[in-house]
Amino acid sequence: VQLQASGGGLVQAGGSLRLSCAASRRAFSNYAMGWFRQAPGKEREFVATISYSGATTSYASLVKGRFTISRDNAKNTVYLQMNSLKPEDTAVYYCAASAQRRIATMTSEYDYWGQGTLVTVSS
Repeated sequence: VQLQASGGGLVQAGGSLRLSCAASRRAFSNYAMGWFRQAPGKEREFVATISYSGATTSYASLVKGRFTISRDNAKNTVYLQMNSLKPEDTAVYYCAASAQRRIATMTSEYDYWGQGTLVTVSS
């Protein structure tokens, strides 16, 4: 599975962005999907995950209530809607696919990774 993330950019604090991650494979609907982020000098951290069907989601406490993960299996695409952005949300955001199908919060549970898209939030 090849993953292509897009939608990053520069935004002011309080603004919004929507990230997209397009998958190359028709079996996309068999994978749980996740978003992670990595800020300079920090480890990669979990942001959000969605089950293969889209019925179940989970969020990191730092983004809960501000970010929404969703998927369109007909388009082989997962999204991350980010609202009320803060400077501390600045990071490279990565999408990932997990063959275990259920939601997954650990990097070790993911089998495929996209190349990342940079989100910069100015104060």
